[in-house]
Amino acid sequence: MAENVYDAIVVGSGISGGWAAKGLTEKGLKTIMLERGRNIEHVKDYVNATKEPWEYAHRGGRTQQMIADYPVLKRDYALSENNLDFWVNEKESPYTETKRFDWYRGYHVGGRSLMWGRQSYRLSDLDFDANAKDGVAVDWPIRYKDLEKWYGHVERFAGISGSKEGIAHLPDGDFMPPMDLNCVEKDVAARLKSHYKGNRHMIIGRVANITSPIHSRTNCQYRNKCRLGCPFGGYFSTQSSTLPAALATGNLTVRPHSIVTKVIYDKDTKKAKGVEVLDAETNQTYEYFAKVVFLNASTLNTTWILMNSATDVWEGGLGSSSGELGHNLMDHHFRVGASGIAEGYEDKYYYGRRPNGIYIPRFRNMNGEKRGYIRGFGYQGRASRDGWSREIAEMNIGADFKDALTEPGDWALGITGFGETLPYHDNKVTLDKEKKDKWGLPVLAIDCEIKENEKKMRKDMMEDAREMLEIAGLKDVKAHDSEYAMGMGIHEMGTARMGRDPKTSVLNEWNQVWDAKNVYVTDGACMTSAACQNPSLTYMALTARAVDHVVSEMKKMNV
Repeated sequence: MAENVYDAIVVGSGISGGWAAKGLTEKGLKTIMLERGRNIEHVKDYVNATKEPWEYAHRGGRTQQMIADYPVLKRDYALSENNLDFWVNEKESPYTETKRFDWYRGYHVGGRSLMWGRQSYRLSDLDFDANAKDGVAVDWPIRYKDLEKWYGHVERFAGISGSKEGIAHLPDGDFMPPMDLNCVEKDVAARLKSHYKGNRHMIIGRVANITSPIHSRTNCQYRNKCRLGCPFGGYFSTQSSTLPAALATGNLTVRPHSIVTKVIYDKDTKKAKGVEVLDAETNQTYEYFAKVVFLNASTLNTTWILMNSATDVWEGGLGSSSGELGHNLMDHHFRVGASGIAEGYEDKYYYGRRPNGIYIPRFRNMNGEKRGYIRGFGYQGRASRDGWSREIAEMNIGADFKDALTEPGDWALGITGFGETLPYHDNKVTLDKEKKDKWGLPVLAIDCEIKENEKKMRKDMMEDAREMLEIAGLKDVKAHDSEYAMGMGIHEMGTARMGRDPKTSVLNEWNQVWDAKNVYVTDGACMTSAACQNPSLTYMALTARAVDHVVSEMKKMNV
């Protein structure tokens, strides 16, 4: 085989790219994985994974220089010295905010699989039916039955811990034993179940942290340092899971520092021949050729690649013939909820630092209920006790203050809503050809915002949170609606949606680009609607399904 010729090319090495590489190589395909950023090796390169706060120069905080260097990352929790190297250099890779969009990116092997929140939920037909039912955007070309076995496939390998609850619109999965609710969470869950007659549920989160050893991974150690990289392999990431499996086949080549600038399109065959790559270190251009290309560069970067491809055939790029490429950008809107104090548990505590919380599945706009908006939301949160870093107003210096901090403080429980954002055509990305990145490439301009449906939903997200906590007996309950901007959920979806008709969608039911059937898109770009559940498990399942499909098609000589 020639040095630059493979059976398959995978662009991106994050959650979906890792799954594409695993599936393709295990099916016997010689595959190259192209990652635009640096390599990060499992364990060896998790340089801060075992550090304690006092071992950092600024105790894990942020400096004025960091704030100046990272104008986007500084907007939320992500900016700290703990894992700064896991986030994109914003000066090298800028973008244009036509409207504010907080784009938090990780350009390295593993991508955001190293920093993700790990909450892992299946979608149901409540979600897959929603667009058709509501007359919004276009219908999903698949239903739950099409993904069901693939959800199980990825859950078993990734290791998803969770409890089986029998909730129709939040399907149970193939779970490892669940983590435990703590004492306050158990009591609050029981009170909510009783008051709402079983129509609202508070369950332990379904999380990609393993609770028993699997493959070469050790079960979660309850350190809650996941975003630093886990040397135990206690949570699912490309490095801990899919990459070792792919490398073990002997069929995978990994090339970091490889910015894919375009898909090479053959007008005669109407297929992709390969990709063009700009070496991020040398600025040299290379071409790689393959029978099939998987684009898994993350939602917006995948769409950027498509927009730069085959522009001599379609002005808007490969996949733009429908007029939908770049449109229908979604996120989950959040930062709204409530918190309160739980009294009577002063003699109770919990073990370790559980890297997980509670989940309250969607309950609005179901069973014929009508609100002033469509779709719904779920909540995530936890109960915990104040620790040594709390303030005590009456004492802020001296021995008594120190003594007080040796005992835990009040128990509190907080919940935050995660709401569905509709796929609006005018929430979009385009190429800003006037602004260039470090390598002279055009950047994306992002133009999107939440609209009236989401704003109305947020009122229920706040008031329902307040009501539930008060009903559960919490004291001093405070509701809040904090600042939210699109992108803050780090769940960007859409811009190359699946559909049933090439005139109204970019991808078909198998995640193939209508305009080039040997190009597959299985990251967040493919999403037709957002639902309100965390989406990464769905990306994994869609990727595994697409790999199975392409191998079947190759055997039939259709690709």
